Amino acid sequence: MNNLVVTDSHCYHCLLDLPLQVRHRVEINGIERKMCCPGCAGVAQTIIDSGLHNYYKHRDTNTTTINNSRDRAPLVPQELSLYNSEKLQLQFVSQSESGTKAATLVIEGITCAACIWLLEHHISQLTGIVKISINMTNHRAQISWFNDQIELSDILAQIHHVGYTAHPYRPDIEEQLLAKEQKKSMLRLGVAGVGMMQVLALAVSLYFGNHSGIDSDTVSWLRWSSLIICTPIVFYGAQPFFTAAYRDFKARHLSMDVPVSIAIGGAYIASCWATIFADGEIYFDSVSMFTFFLLFGRYLEMQARHRTGRAGNALQNLLPQAAIKLIGEKDNLTEHLVAVSELVVGDIILVKPGQSIPADGVIIDGFSSIDESALTGEYLPKKRKLSDRVIGGTLNVENPIHVEIEKIGAQTQLSAIVRLLERAGEDKPKVAKIADKIASYFVACVLISSVIVATSWWFIDPSQAFWITLSVLVVTCPCALSLATPTALTTATGSLRQHGLLITRSHVLENIANATDFVFDKTGTLTKGNLAIENIAQCQNNQQALEIAAALEANSEHPIAKAFKPYLQRSADNIEVTLGEGVQGKINAQTFRIGKPTFAQQILKNNTAINAPSDKGHWLLLCSEEQIIAWFSISDTLRDDSHYCIQQLKRNNIKVHMLTGDNSDNATIIANDLAIEYLKTDASPSDKINYINALQNSGAKVVMVGDGINDLPVLAGTQTSIAMGSASDLAKTHADAVLTNGQLSVIIDGLLLAKKTRKIIVQNICWAFGYNMLALPLAAFGLIPPYAAAIGMSLSSLIVVCNALRLSKSPVISKTLRAPH
Repeated sequence: MNNLVVTDSHCYHCLLDLPLQVRHRVEINGIERKMCCPGCAGVAQTIIDSGLHNYYKHRDTNTTTINNSRDRAPLVPQELSLYNSEKLQLQFVSQSESGTKAATLVIEGITCAACIWLLEHHISQLTGIVKISINMTNHRAQISWFNDQIELSDILAQIHHVGYTAHPYRPDIEEQLLAKEQKKSMLRLGVAGVGMMQVLALAVSLYFGNHSGIDSDTVSWLRWSSLIICTPIVFYGAQPFFTAAYRDFKARHLSMDVPVSIAIGGAYIASCWATIFADGEIYFDSVSMFTFFLLFGRYLEMQARHRTGRAGNALQNLLPQAAIKLIGEKDNLTEHLVAVSELVVGDIILVKPGQSIPADGVIIDGFSSIDESALTGEYLPKKRKLSDRVIGGTLNVENPIHVEIEKIGAQTQLSAIVRLLERAGEDKPKVAKIADKIASYFVACVLISSVIVATSWWFIDPSQAFWITLSVLVVTCPCALSLATPTALTTATGSLRQHGLLITRSHVLENIANATDFVFDKTGTLTKGNLAIENIAQCQNNQQALEIAAALEANSEHPIAKAFKPYLQRSADNIEVTLGEGVQGKINAQTFRIGKPTFAQQILKNNTAINAPSDKGHWLLLCSEEQIIAWFSISDTLRDDSHYCIQQLKRNNIKVHMLTGDNSDNATIIANDLAIEYLKTDASPSDKINYINALQNSGAKVVMVGDGINDLPVLAGTQTSIAMGSASDLAKTHADAVLTNGQLSVIIDGLLLAKKTRKIIVQNICWAFGYNMLALPLAAFGLIPPYAAAIGMSLSSLIVVCNALRLSKSPVISKTLRAPH
């Protein structure tokens, strides 16, 4: 082993450049070492805490490379094993109830859809891998696995084995990588651009000299000068193409870098041969122009990808780097500034006005307004008081508050939102799968076509064979085809997230655009869900009845339970929830039920007849095994934009249904008020599933909108489901989209944008196919020179990207149109 020499200008852990102001240090072997970010500091501290003090003394220079360009060192097995640490995984790995682990990885080195196919195909075959899906737009991979069958370090090593570099997604590190990638791309582009201009100037002299006369020494000088200038363009500017092609050959898989590399390398070698032996034509001008326009096209694609990546990073970057931790007794608390990564569940923190909340928790002292706009899209701050929960990444606006930490790292709601957002790239829609498959086969077709064209022109005109084959290789690269769908989908989902609709499955936009029926739950969906007790009937002791009801509803997340929260004194024992019916529990060894009258009366032992109140409304029955205790009338109000949403859906020729478990007159009143023609009341969860299945079996394209545990089965069983932002975490997990700001009018934005997205995807694919089908015969007949082929391919990709980016500026419905009915 050889010790690495780490200078003071580099991070001691990852060896990247240090920022101007170093804020993070870790004591290693008695010496305080500088770190570039909290992530590296956390990893380094974990290494030391795990007793691996000798790790930094014996870093192998044979497996870890630091070159003059300060490229990121490839991960070595010893470092990869650190990612198996449970403590370290808390920051980026989530674990499901089924025992699987999931993480988001950033993969470097991806250039096209063929790379995606290779990685997904290779990793999915490993034992223990549940699922892997890679987003072409931001190069992030969603991976889930069984940890007892394969460890994270093994997955990272396998990715490295096929020629790529993967690391856990961390916004701070990714920002550095994005900046480095942009810097290197601009440098390559600059070298290619400056060199191209010089080579073109020399080429013009050669062309004019051939017509007007030029001596052989001058010709030789111009050729050798062109070779010298073109060499750094090929070996530095075009290096990414050759590297990717070599990797693909090793993996025995074709990508679009293969024909590009053949074209550049073939033209350069042929030109060098002609220069050295003073025989034949040179193509240095075409090589330089081809390389420049290819790099320029990929630079524009990279900019679009970085824009999307930074939009995702912006969510994670909402979390502050440090927090004020309170230590001591309640009356003698001292403040300590600590890194957020050092917080643990149960810590008490102080959040001052203007500061971001670093983790999920509950307010134990104080009250304030919390700005949640970055997560929900709702610009008005929300009032939060004692015992209210707050979300990490939101902003404290008014007063200082004390917060007890409940969730940290990958378990926070912000991390859950990021995972849901990333999940949108997991299951590719049909059109994307078709495009990716065609793109992978298209490369082989390009190579075969090139061989046929080269052979044909060798017999027709050998002097033109190489030139024309070069044009065919260049002009038919399917870059635009690979970008057509993912760019549009990513742009649309990002735009909707900013307006309050979080898309978590990729098929949502496609299905909403084709929807024929929208099915709404009532309570908490069409209504605000802020239920209140309007009346109590047939009750001897109102206060006692309210306390019993509150004890039964103590642990429920249903909107009805919120109406009883103010009366909660204690929780009942042995609570049993029957979805869509009610709750049963024991208080002082006595059994009680509350819920629908038909459900609650079943525990009555003496078959007591029940007489429901005659007043209209939604009545709940509370009874014990011996007697009826009380009837509660529950009322609710419509959301401000419910009328508007229903009207707009009807204008788009979509049928609207209301599917509710409410069997009171209130459901009919609300349906009539909203002019909903299709109404199903008194529906149990199984009734709701049957109703949805009947619609879907009849050929309807159904979108279900609901919230709450009782809607969970139907949300999971519907073609497309949308959960309200106030829904339970379980409902959000099983839904395909989440309405984070609770505004139904955003559904209309989603509908209109989905239709526009479908239109743009069709436009992109038609353009990509049309361009390749038109360009191939033109190039084969010698009508397109290599430089024009390079320009055409770059412009084709640019047109696709720019067309998709129109979705980010797509006008949404004006808020003035969302006024209450």
